Order: sequence, then C-alpha cells, then structure tokens
Amino acid sequence: MADRAESENPGNRAEVTAAPARPLFISYASHDAEVAQKVCSALEAAGSPCWMAPRDVKPGAQYADAIVRAINEAQAVVLVLSAGAVASSHVGREVERGASKHKQIIAFRLDAATLSPALEYFLGESQWIDVPALGMPAALGKLAKAFGHGPTGPAQQIQATKHTSQTKKRIAIATVIFVCVGAATAVGVHFWSLNHRAAQSVAAAATIDKSIAVLPFVDMSEKKDQEYFGDGMAEEIIDLLAKVPDLRVPARTSSFYFKGKPTKVPDIARELGVTNVLEGSIRRSGNRLRVTAQLVRADSGYHLWSETYDRPLDDVFKVQDDIANAVVQALQITLMGGPLTRRRGGTQNLEAYQLYLRALSSMLQATRTSLMAARDDFNQATKVDPGFGLAWAELSRNTLFLTNYGVLSPQEGYEQARQLAQHALQLSPDLAEAHGTLANVHRNYDWDWAASAAEVRQAFELDPTNPAALTRAGQLSYTLGRWDDAERQLRLALVRDPLFTVALWSLGTAQYCAGRFAEADTTYRRVLELAPGFYLARPYLAKTLLAEGKPEAALAMVQTQGNENESQLFLPILLQAAGHQQESDEALKTLITKFGDSQAYYVAMTYAYRDNRDLALQWLERAYKQKEQKFVEIVGEPLFKNLANDLRYKAFLKKMNLPE
Repeated sequence: MADRAESENPGNRAEVTAAPARPLFISYASHDAEVAQKVCSALEAAGSPCWMAPRDVKPGAQYADAIVRAINEAQAVVLVLSAGAVASSHVGREVERGASKHKQIIAFRLDAATLSPALEYFLGESQWIDVPALGMPAALGKLAKAFGHGPTGPAQQIQATKHTSQTKKRIAIATVIFVCVGAATAVGVHFWSLNHRAAQSVAAAATIDKSIAVLPFVDMSEKKDQEYFGDGMAEEIIDLLAKVPDLRVPARTSSFYFKGKPTKVPDIARELGVTNVLEGSIRRSGNRLRVTAQLVRADSGYHLWSETYDRPLDDVFKVQDDIANAVVQALQITLMGGPLTRRRGGTQNLEAYQLYLRALSSMLQATRTSLMAARDDFNQATKVDPGFGLAWAELSRNTLFLTNYGVLSPQEGYEQARQLAQHALQLSPDLAEAHGTLANVHRNYDWDWAASAAEVRQAFELDPTNPAALTRAGQLSYTLGRWDDAERQLRLALVRDPLFTVALWSLGTAQYCAGRFAEADTTYRRVLELAPGFYLARPYLAKTLLAEGKPEAALAMVQTQGNENESQLFLPILLQAAGHQQESDEALKTLITKFGDSQAYYVAMTYAYRDNRDLALQWLERAYKQKEQKFVEIVGEPLFKNLANDLRYKAFLKKMNLPE
C-alpha cells in the first residue's frame, strides 16, 4: 500500500466538529488489542467515549448483535489498520457496516500492509492518520483532535488524506481494461462486468450473520469406505447454497482444508470468516443411507437446526436438497426465486454420480497416481451417463492437471482438454467450469489473450462467486503485466475462497513479477503453511529469495525439496548465484539432457541469467516451438532482465503479443 502522507491541498481538508455523547466504535484485529486499548484510552482521556469489543459487550448479550448495535449508534468508526486488520474477516464486516450506515471512518494506520479489495472499496474516501510517519504520541494526539479535543481547543480541523491513487484504485474495481500489445495494434479486452460484480460480491460477503462454512461429512460407515461420498454430500450442498444471493459460502477448497485436522469449530469459522458452520455424517449400509446434519452458530455453539435422514440410497439427491433448503430457512433467508435448484450438467444416475464423487476425491489428492485414477472414474461416469456434463467438464480439468504434471505432452493434453470442454458445453452451455478450462487452454497453449479473457468473462457471468474464474482473470492480468489488476482480482478470489492455494500462489507470482519481492516472500510462505506439498511453492519462494539478495537461502530452499523436477529446473541458476560455478555447469548439463525437449524455457532462463544472450534466445525459440506454457510468466520475470534491452528479445515478445 502506498504511503499516505498528509495532503497539503486545502481542498482535501475535512472539518470534524466537537463530538456528541455518542461513542466512537473501535475496530481492530485481535493481535492489535494493545494498540486499540491505547487508542481507546487516549480518546476517552480527551473526552470522547469509546465502544470496543469484548470490553463493552454486556454479559449474556449476543456478540454479533452487540457489535451491530454499537456501530449503528456510534458517532464514527476508528479502524486500527494493520496487516492483521486487512486479513481479519470481522474487521472487514465492521468497516462495511459502518460505511453502509454512512459513518465517518478514520483509519489509524500502523504499517504499510496492502489493503484487501473489500477494505480498499470501503476506505476510498476515509481519513487517514499515519502512525509510522507521525510517531505514536503525535498520532494519538491527532486522532483526539479529529473529534474536537486537544491543546489548541475544540472543533479542530484535520487534514483528510483522500489519497488520489486510492480513489483511482476504487474506481478500478469497477473497470479494468487489459491491453494486449499486438504486432501492429493494441487489442483491448474490457472487463467491466467482471470487476463490477466482483466488487458487489465482496460487499455481500461482509454480511455478519449470513455466512456459512460446509464441512466434509464424516464417514460413519462400518467399512470406512465412503469418505468420498461424505465429501460429495458436502460439495453438493455448498453448490446449492452458493446460489443464494445474500449468503456467503466459502468454496470447497477452503472448507475441506480442515478435513482430518483437530480444529475446533470456532477456529474454523474465524479462519474462514463465517458465523455459521454446517457439519454432519453419513452412514451407508447396503442400499440404505443415514445422513445427520447440524447447523451451529460458531461464536456461541448454539444449534440452529439439526436433522437425521434415513432414506434409500436413491434418495441422496433429495436429501441434499432438503438439507440446503433447511439451512436457508434456519438462517431466515428469503429465496425470491423459490426453492434452491441444482446447477445444470448434473446427473440422476446413481452409479455415474458415485463414480464422479470418487473421481473428485482423487483429484483433491493432486498426485500423478490420484489424477490417473480420477481420469479412469470420470471416463467411466461419462460412459454410464453420456449426458453428464459436469463429468465431462471435470474430465477436461483433470486433463489439464495431467498436462501440467508432465503426464501428457502440451500438444496432446491441451487439445484433449479443449475438445472435452467444448463437448461439456454442447451438453450443458451454462457450465462455468468448462469455460474456465477453455480460458486456461487459450492462455497457456494458444497464447490467445483475447480469447482467454472472453472465456473468463463468460465463466464469471454464469457464476459471479466463482473463485476459479477470478483466479484465471488474475493470472491473465499478470501475464499481460497488469500487476494491480491481477492483485485485485486474486484478492477477490481469496475473499470467496480464503484458503485457495492456487489463488494464493498466483497472488505471490503477480507480486514477484511486479517486483514486490517482500510481499511475494510472505505470500509463498503462506502457501507452504497451508499446503507444504504444493509443488511450485518452494522453487518460486527460492527465486524470490534470490531476487531479495539471499542466494544461500534460495539454494537451501530448493535443496530441501530433494530431486523434484521443479527444483532441478532452477538449480543451475541458484548454484551459480551462491558461488558454486562448477556444480552449476553440471546442473545445466543435466537440465538440458533431461528436460531440453520439454522445459527449454528454463534452459533459456539459465542462459539469460548468465548473460549469454545468443543461447538464451535460441532456447526461447525452441521453447516457443515446443508450446511450453511458462511464457505466461515471462513479463516482469527478473531472471530475464539481462535480455530486456536486446532488440531480438523485444521482437520475440512482440511476436507473442506481450508487452515489452
């Protein structure tokens, strides 16, 4: 986030008159509690009463209800703004509530953390007090003056830093234009609807009570062989509830993160930024199915609703619908369109459905073996029910994964994925998943940026809450060097799916390519924290450490990953940077011998780092002919900086319709 010094423009001044008896609402993240207490004490000593939780929540009161009432009655909201506050879901909800009630908001800024899209949206016109610039005592004094107190008397004026660039960013949430530099003219791809609706979804996500996480249903079957069925039960309910306009439902990636972990429900709710949690179990015996579900309010442990269903297995679809509609009723949400309906492209064939669920469970494991097993089950599901559009769409996505893992060549894998996605859309034209796969094919294989953008837009129009669509939009933005757009879109994806590691890794990549190495370092470490086995996390953190001037730490990072292919790709560069030239030469020979026919991009990168421009450009041409996908990250890649002024390199980027 850009530093916010005080504006010297008198037109940016805002008068704040003496405070009435109404209190000031203090919003803060938990680890800023000590600073929040200092803020509160300073204001109260100056004559402004404050309300802050949990201090002022009366015994026996509902926590959320007390906060809502306090904001409604408050004179203003004082936000203790820090990295912790940016990451805090309850802070976001409090700020949104204050903004919706037209409360004055003052941001008491503790550090230079980048705003989340939600806070960026609601703080665009707010006043700022910059603690790092002023020092804590002066900042507290300035805050007191904001409400008519201080040594110079009441009704003082403070300078409202309505930061111009921040306002522009707020506008940019609604309008984002991708500019693809072509061989002769610029190609513009307009994303107004995507970003405008994304901003709306962020605002809706901030609703305090209307949020729910659906956890995987526990397998209580005697043989413990129905885990995939319990996962599928939860996922179908997530998909049904996600259609409710006023309800925030974290996607499967985030809700399933806690599977098998001894995490308590309040901690899950806090991590995902929700108020309610749906949990349950399944027990299957022969052709009978028992499903138990309960809806719990996380902050109090109060059971809002529970039910047990004993049904024939064939009734599984009806049970899912009943649970989802019961949850909506328990949360007192009115459905203007009537009862919930299933997304299109599904099946009523129980055998095909079970194969589909088992394949999804295998996909979640994300290993070469599990992906091949998923491929077999998806294929079988489409044979049992040829009209099962979702199975065709997931088979297409599975094919992309196998291609990324090197099981299929780019030519074979991407063409197969394209054909499968197109077939899925022929069966079910409204499948956002299939449009997302086509967007990926156009970006990674065709290098057709406009076509990729069109597919992303269609996916988002079909499913405005889809974090995968937002992630692909962000990836396309950083491919084209649109760093701010990329970060905005990827953070929006993480609002919808807070623990989505692909979105988080993509955010790190956008920050790295933009030269924001410290931020990228933090983001990649978060990916490792969430998913230690994520195969790209360590090598990408390693090259970020190198960019930060830490070659030994970078080398150690990939060496801890062993002989994984991804680590070997960067090894020649990291060895050279750490002063091990002979080992670097040997690693380069191994790289060429082992991966020259599939990863020529990394050979080119190594030669570029060595400033051997002729060989770097030769290997880039080879990678181009081999249709390697890593070109989507070449814009802004520091390891190619030695080629930046080479006219041949500029011509190469122009050939790919990429900006120089």
